[in-house]
Amino acid sequence: MGVIGMQAGYASRTIKSKQLHERAKQVLPAGVSYFIRYFEPYPFYINWAKGSKIKDVDNNIYIDFWMGHYTHILGHSPSNIIEAVKEQIEHGTHYGICHELEIVLAEQVVKMVPSAQMVRFSNSGTEAAMYAVRLARTYTGKEKIVKFGGGWHGGYDALHLAVQPPFDMPESNGIAKSALKDTIVAPFNDLQETKQKIKNQEIAAVIVEPVLGAGGCIPAEEQFLKGLKELCSQKDALLIFDEIITGFRLAPGGGQQYYGVIPDVTILGKILGGGFPIGAIVGRRDVMERMDPLLFERPNFSFQGGTFTANPTTLSAGLEMLKTLEDGRIIGRLNNEGKRIQRGLEDIFERGNINARVNCAGSLFRVHFTKGNVKDVYAAHMADRRKLTEHHMALIENGVFFLPGKSGSISDAHSREDLEKLLMETERYVKKSGSG
Repeated sequence: MGVIGMQAGYASRTIKSKQLHERAKQVLPAGVSYFIRYFEPYPFYINWAKGSKIKDVDNNIYIDFWMGHYTHILGHSPSNIIEAVKEQIEHGTHYGICHELEIVLAEQVVKMVPSAQMVRFSNSGTEAAMYAVRLARTYTGKEKIVKFGGGWHGGYDALHLAVQPPFDMPESNGIAKSALKDTIVAPFNDLQETKQKIKNQEIAAVIVEPVLGAGGCIPAEEQFLKGLKELCSQKDALLIFDEIITGFRLAPGGGQQYYGVIPDVTILGKILGGGFPIGAIVGRRDVMERMDPLLFERPNFSFQGGTFTANPTTLSAGLEMLKTLEDGRIIGRLNNEGKRIQRGLEDIFERGNINARVNCAGSLFRVHFTKGNVKDVYAAHMADRRKLTEHHMALIENGVFFLPGKSGSISDAHSREDLEKLLMETERYVKKSGSG
């Protein structure tokens, strides 16, 4: 059918969404609150989400594999979390004063995450990354930060570069060159080249995702992460794991438990909030205490804060979420389902003579229409992204939602029938698109 034909079918089924998008363009730049959510010819608008399903304003129902930016590992609106939030709201939505829930959830995080001895909550992953970098600079007395090509750590200026090739092109206007001068970009999954990049540099920290998210769902190689840990030790620098996506998904203790590599500092988000906005910085006690102005007076402490930090509504949802995931049974099952989907998709593409690779990390997965293995962002960038969008639009046409061009995630709410529907509709797409 092709993308244009699919878009015509899409438009005929989403008339109310088109009307809403026309209104949205008058008051929201590009008609959206975050451009990642935009896709051609326009995004649909949902008014209901439960379990594995979402429903748009035109009453089309989709099996959702985007799952709120990979947030909803239990599915949309799980009943136990909804009940916890309802109970909390009766006591107050936001205090702006200390409350017991912040202690209880921090204790739960410390119990589950290997690197966590102390915790500070923030409102978003971007905030967590920003404050983690500031903390590393405070603790080490050095300024340079190493990040990796393809790594996405939110919108903080010092880390908002080299997300997608070409890396010499700014990711956004409005970022002062001075904000980027102390950021070193190294190649993901290439330890030797990383060592060369920082050979003569004094660095405060290395920040890395155990699985590149925006870069293409690319798992780190275990030896790469272990090598970074040794390198940071040699350089008297901190190793920061960005586990905003992988935290509480690959294992109850996140990517660090999964890989057996313990960083000095970890940033968390998404799943931690149980469906509500959150971020967190966790780490070794001696590092985290540099946020304590009672121990380190101005200017020797690292400031962190915000009006809605440790919001009790969010923390009630997050606590229920972590207790549900703590024993690892749900995560283990979802990891097995991820492998099954990977094998199923690869088999379909192989039988259809389509060049495609499926990257999988636990219950996260991403199709790359390319011949070779995808181990870095360059390989991901060279894949046929137009074909990936075409695949996703074909799925949307038949009631399976991926944000076009992005990875998918499996939740506890996805039934075996939901997963079979994904495979069946992919096979239908392959047959219609022909070989090549």
